Amino acid sequence: MPDAPEPDASADEQAPKRPSGRVRHDEKMTVYVTSAELLDLEHARLMLRRDHAMAVDRGRLVREAVAMVLADFERNGGESALVRRLTEE
Repeated sequence: MPDAPEPDASADEQAPKRPSGRVRHDEKMTVYVTSAELLDLEHARLMLRRDHAMAVDRGRLVREAVAMVLADFERNGGESALVRRLTEE
């Protein structure tokens, strides 16, 4: 019986990871933020609703933001926004 072709690893590397979106989540993580950070998050959520007719909850907004930052980090490594911001501290 001939061997099955191996999956193309480069296709997996090129496909962007997507956040989980609106599904039941089995894992939980608590993150503490300042009042100002929470207000900024809420302001962004309300702007998405007002300007783009997108009703998203804070959890989904945070998951999208995390996915974007991690994708940038995977693509750009030391040149990513995450590394730059963390080294500014």
